[in-house]
Amino acid sequence: MKLPKIGAMPINLHRPVPDGFVVKQVRVGSIASGWYAQLILESGVSVPDVMPNGNSIGIDVGLEKFLAVSDGQLVERPRFFNSLQRELRWLQRKLKNKTKGSANYRKAQHKIRRLHERIYDTRKNFHYLTAHSLCDGVGMVFAEDLNLKATSRGMLAKHCLDAAWGSFLDILSWVCWKRGVYFAKVNPNGTSQTCPQCGTHTGKKKLSERVHVCHECGYTTDRDVAAAMVVEQRGLAAVGHTVKLPVEVRQPCRRVSRQRGLRTRRVSSSGDASLGTTREAGRTRE
Repeated sequence: MKLPKIGAMPINLHRPVPDGFVVKQVRVGSIASGWYAQLILESGVSVPDVMPNGNSIGIDVGLEKFLAVSDGQLVERPRFFNSLQRELRWLQRKLKNKTKGSANYRKAQHKIRRLHERIYDTRKNFHYLTAHSLCDGVGMVFAEDLNLKATSRGMLAKHCLDAAWGSFLDILSWVCWKRGVYFAKVNPNGTSQTCPQCGTHTGKKKLSERVHVCHECGYTTDRDVAAAMVVEQRGLAAVGHTVKLPVEVRQPCRRVSRQRGLRTRRVSSSGDASLGTTREAGRTRE
């Protein structure tokens, strides 16, 4: 590869440039493991947007569990940085005792950079594997539109940055686009304060409360799973699908137990779909 002001450089081209693509830009960068060249290609092929289709799931990210899916699946959160923090502290202590600018100082710096790159690669690999597993057998994935700047401050900042929710959501959106799965973000306000069974506002919960208990219908489940179910309901409302609360399909709650029919809710085009605003469309006889 011939670079301006540098000349011809040997590269390891791990895959050929596809036919019909033109190399427009080259980014050369150095990290702890070596030098890398990133090729930016251009093509006139138009890729259509993914449309909502198939089954849907909602996800809720957190610290107790890395991920909670609306179908009840829970994904443990690996401690990428915490597991290697002792080794990093030991290497930084060794660097402090070296003479600044010496060969041993540069060697110690290189070891620290390699450890940070190892943490980054391990986290990125976990994010890709999790994103691909979420796309298996579904056509729509919905997530919360989180304020990531707020989570990067405070007493839990180190754990939030170690989980890297922003990086995971970016990877998930790309994996969904690549595999033809529709991906969208919804309003995160009140997802843990709404009952997914009957839609009742249950009030603000402490972080120590990990179980969702509805005082209206008595529905009990994991707090993060309940929030993921609410995210899925808001996502379906946002794309214009008919939203039925689980209680309307399985058993009536206390509010509608005196009525003879089950109520069906349909999304109005004039409503705020991101907030899950719905209007009652009608009733069906039992």
